[in-house]
Amino acid sequence: MTWIVRVALERPLTFIVMAILIVIAGPLAAMNMPTDIFPNIDIPVIGVAFQYTGLSPDEMSGRIVSQFERGLTTTVNDIEHIEGTALPGMGIEKIYFQPGVNIAVANAQVTAFAQVAVKQMPAGTTPPLILNYSASTVPILQLAFSGEHMSEQQILDLAQNFVRPTLTTVPGAGIPYSYGGKVRQLQIDLDSQALQARGLSAQDVGNAIAAQNQIIPVGMVKFGAKQYTVKLNDAAETIEDLNNLPIKSVNGATVYIRDVGHVRDGNPPQQSLVHVDGVRAVLTTILKNGSASTLDIVQGVKDALPKLKATLPDNFRIDLLNDQSIFVRAAVSGVMREGVIAAALTSLMILLFLGSWRSTVIIAISIPLAVFAAIAALWLNGETLNLMTLGGLALAVGILVDDATVTIENINWHLEHGKDVKSAILDGAAQIVQPAFVSLLCICIVFVPMFALKGVAGFLFVPMAKAVVFAMIASFILSRTLVPTMAMYLLKPHDVTGEPVEDADHDLHGAKGDNIFARAQRNFEERFENFREGYRNILALALAHRRPFVIGFLGFVVTSFVLFPFLGSNFFPSVDAGQITIHARPPVGTRIETAARMFGDFEREIRKTIPPREISSIVDNLGLPTSSINTIYNNSGVIGYQDGDIYITLTEDHGPTAGYVRELRERLPRAFPGTQFSFLPSDIISQILNFGAPAPIDVQVAGPKLDKDRAYATVLLRGMQQIPGLADARIQQAFNAPQLKVDVDRSRMSQLGLTERDVTNSVVATLAGTSQVSPTFWLNPKTGVSYPIVAQTPEYRVNTLDRLENIPITGAGASSPQILGGLGTITRESSSAVVSHYNVAPVIDLYGTPQDRDLGAISSDIDDLLAATAKDLPRGVTVHVRGQVVTMNTAFIGLGEGLVAAIILIYMLIVVNFQSWLDPFVIITALPAALAGIVWMLFATGTTLSVPALTGAIMCMGVATANSILVVSFARERLAEHADAALAAVEAGFTRFRPVLMTALAMIIGMAPMALGLGEGGEQNAPLGRAVIGGLVFATAATLLFVPVVFSIVHGRAARKAQGAAPTPKSGEAYA
Repeated sequence: MTWIVRVALERPLTFIVMAILIVIAGPLAAMNMPTDIFPNIDIPVIGVAFQYTGLSPDEMSGRIVSQFERGLTTTVNDIEHIEGTALPGMGIEKIYFQPGVNIAVANAQVTAFAQVAVKQMPAGTTPPLILNYSASTVPILQLAFSGEHMSEQQILDLAQNFVRPTLTTVPGAGIPYSYGGKVRQLQIDLDSQALQARGLSAQDVGNAIAAQNQIIPVGMVKFGAKQYTVKLNDAAETIEDLNNLPIKSVNGATVYIRDVGHVRDGNPPQQSLVHVDGVRAVLTTILKNGSASTLDIVQGVKDALPKLKATLPDNFRIDLLNDQSIFVRAAVSGVMREGVIAAALTSLMILLFLGSWRSTVIIAISIPLAVFAAIAALWLNGETLNLMTLGGLALAVGILVDDATVTIENINWHLEHGKDVKSAILDGAAQIVQPAFVSLLCICIVFVPMFALKGVAGFLFVPMAKAVVFAMIASFILSRTLVPTMAMYLLKPHDVTGEPVEDADHDLHGAKGDNIFARAQRNFEERFENFREGYRNILALALAHRRPFVIGFLGFVVTSFVLFPFLGSNFFPSVDAGQITIHARPPVGTRIETAARMFGDFEREIRKTIPPREISSIVDNLGLPTSSINTIYNNSGVIGYQDGDIYITLTEDHGPTAGYVRELRERLPRAFPGTQFSFLPSDIISQILNFGAPAPIDVQVAGPKLDKDRAYATVLLRGMQQIPGLADARIQQAFNAPQLKVDVDRSRMSQLGLTERDVTNSVVATLAGTSQVSPTFWLNPKTGVSYPIVAQTPEYRVNTLDRLENIPITGAGASSPQILGGLGTITRESSSAVVSHYNVAPVIDLYGTPQDRDLGAISSDIDDLLAATAKDLPRGVTVHVRGQVVTMNTAFIGLGEGLVAAIILIYMLIVVNFQSWLDPFVIITALPAALAGIVWMLFATGTTLSVPALTGAIMCMGVATANSILVVSFARERLAEHADAALAAVEAGFTRFRPVLMTALAMIIGMAPMALGLGEGGEQNAPLGRAVIGGLVFATAATLLFVPVVFSIVHGRAARKAQGAAPTPKSGEAYA
């Protein structure tokens, strides 16, 4: 590849222009790339949401959810698994697909089947809402709406019908329905006594509204030369018109709606409540869809708000809460800052070692150029700027200097031997092209196995691997093109004594002159030479006592792995984003008004625990959302109107969030017995990694008989509560929801001319309203918005058992109206508050969260618990551990296999390069020491083994191998010259000491800012930096000591005959 160097010297402006284009293209690509916390985790999921007002979870499960799931498995292709949830009035299906599925075809199949499935469901079931989302679909912003002198109904109406449609135009924003407030509708408050007095029921009112309020065009007529559209007063235009609709004629008198009820601009019974710092409000969540940038979405929403506010009432207020873009921006800026600091520190280190500002400038310029080129390549590959890609670039900074440093050092070595600049450049480039190319391949090849990672780990780490590989390729190309070009302009020829001809500043290892820097550099050079001499003596000593040294070294490495079980393992490190999310579940069946007062007490206790100055805001959101769409996105495990979430946002100068979580975990259950508290993933990173689950640990018990499933799940729960470090252990499903069962006597109904349909329609219209069975709408002529018309008895009129029994029942065949209590009996019983399915089978979920202990250890204890309770497992019942634990184990297996594959690939590559089986073996003997160093560093810093740490280990394999290649290749050259293996080993170690140390130090210094884990999100990549530093420290020691000794053993028959005698020094070099 020396031809390209020759082209660079003959046509230097070509590559200067190339550098200018890179400087332009890199920042342009960065500005156009979406910026986010993680790459897009495109695991395709289709959400299907059914809604049937008033239907119980058991009925929803049996009649809608199960029916739909069974049909899906026969008509939709490539399903990985199905999760179903039946809630009061809602049925949610989440269909997960195999990787690589054509999601457009899957959408079409699901939609087509849904239209057919509805025909087999209860009358009045509307086709479901179907939408797509992925693991990256997470909340990134919340908008709180409020207004002085405005009702909750008005606020929600403005938010839902005017704010939301405008904000949905922001690219990448997903906006489900709002939480809280009161849904606006035309409410007909029925009076049961008035109905009874006139021989009517709620069913009659519903039928009358459906019959009298028609929305059907009747056509046109032509009179003479004109054509007229005929408009009937078939739809009521005002509330007064609705009040005047006739229901029925009774004994010759017409009964109007106003006679048995009152029509008002109102709302159904409230089922969702939101408080922002104790004040009622309406909450809208902005979700991130797909690969769109969090920063762009949030900024787009902020830009749209001023224009939007101009169209809204002056007293309508919009507040921004839980802005995740602040964390994302800080985290991304932190990684960028780490990269810049790493580049600066590395350049200073190079300047210190080389003592030449000219050489340092050449090397320093190549670093940002390689990074810019990699960013442009990532942009062309459709990647985003995120913690993983930026972490990969920061990881590469330490290695990027290697190519340029080796090139410049070699050029200067030839200049010191009296060659002119061009000859020195050509000869130097030719001498190192092969080892440099092999080193490049070694570093790149270790990332090849990462491309085989599946699931979440694959989506996270393939972009990082791409970033490193692109940066390395760019660095190699620049070292063969731009670096020689700049060297031709900046470097000066030396005389035969090694002094520069024109510029006294440029000396390879010792600055000339009498300035402060020159004196400091000469002092450093003197100390470094003494250090190198000391190293040579130690190496000679090791060579003189090979067997004890090798046994001792290997013993130390093997013993180091004893620490491995003490490291612990987590999928990703936890992040302190200054946010806490608490899910609270008062006793199941608690009415929402009572729950609201309880949540106020919870928040007062929270404010006693966390200093007020550290609390930015507290938002609570309780009850079920008004739309089932919200339930698809919800990851908190809400199961009823009593459940709720509390979102706590801390100020920037807050104390450790984990400490507050630990204290609240102790105080809240003690202060409020009977309420179940659990702490949910609150930051954007945890939410993405949990992929919609409310906890990292999910133990699923599945079986055909619910009572046996519950009994075994209870045994497991007691065992899980005893596991150290496992917090918030709980059963997600509740089986004690209060229920009133109305058992009507069909024989008696038949005698009275009634049917079950008459009873059902009368009761549903009274309690749930007429919207589900007989929907009808009113168009507001002022705003153009349609609102449902619902006849329903107000809750306060059916607040005792007697009043429930007095609900009037009528039917077409009945001679006189009846009451519900006269047709049957009403008894109290319990039912399921939620029914969950996994692949059609009903399941019970046991959730848990780690606290002060690693996820891997807890997972191991859970496995032991399952093994210990296996004898109690009922027949037909299966248990599976799901959640983040499974994702972590899958990622660990994939990365572990990748680590082994990387070592094998490196070995094969070196075999091809050296055409030898022994020398590659000598080279990779440094790798076990690198692994030992990683273990020691993680243990010393209290860092658990995680996916970033394993990535650092893989990275270490490439860099450690590249350094070993430098030593062994030079040792082979010296061995070929004088056939003395021990002497060759000493010469190789002594000569390559500086470049090996420079490469390792560049990498270590480059990783130091990342390893400190400072700033927002810095905890994420800190294990990666620590693993690389620990591995390189030990690998460098092995490369400079263990590898030469192994080389002398493998090649040193003559040396072995000498029984450890010291080799004769050559060319003035001596060793003891």
